[in-house]
Amino acid sequence: MSDVLLEAYGRLPALVGAAVEGLDGDALVTRPGGIGNSIAWLVWHLTRVQDNHFADAFGEDELWLRDGWAERWRLALDPLDTGYGHSSAQVDAVNVTSSLQLIEYFNAVHSRSLLLIRGLTDEDLERVVDEKWDPPVTLLVRLVSVLDDCVQHAGQAAYVRGIVSSA
Repeated sequence: MSDVLLEAYGRLPALVGAAVEGLDGDALVTRPGGIGNSIAWLVWHLTRVQDNHFADAFGEDELWLRDGWAERWRLALDPLDTGYGHSSAQVDAVNVTSSLQLIEYFNAVHSRSLLLIRGLTDEDLERVVDEKWDPPVTLLVRLVSVLDDCVQHAGQAAYVRGIVSSA
């Protein structure tokens, strides 16, 4: 099963790269219609969720906090924030200067995620990682959920890129 997860997660860099590479800061923070989510917010959010959920599920520290990403980005947000339920002002607070800024954080999180997945056994995937749900969430369900979130947001970012590029 970990081979399937590695294959699926292995597709994310191309999706994220296609959405952000070559764009400048202005394009990355443009919000369709002035109210939609920007490419910067979408990629930051999908990366924060992956970082946060993997850290929690594997008993690790978030790279955002541990490796100084929060300090380097200097967002006007709580450092623990992952983007859930953001207001329009909070979406605007995710301001980046280049696609490289997004790619570097994504690549760091993605590399760690692949490393953690490589070490999994089928028995590990059955471990309950969140008892707040009924039924309780296993590691496999959490990893599939994170992957689903990442793919959806990467697709949204690609869609926004199409809008921004045609404007």
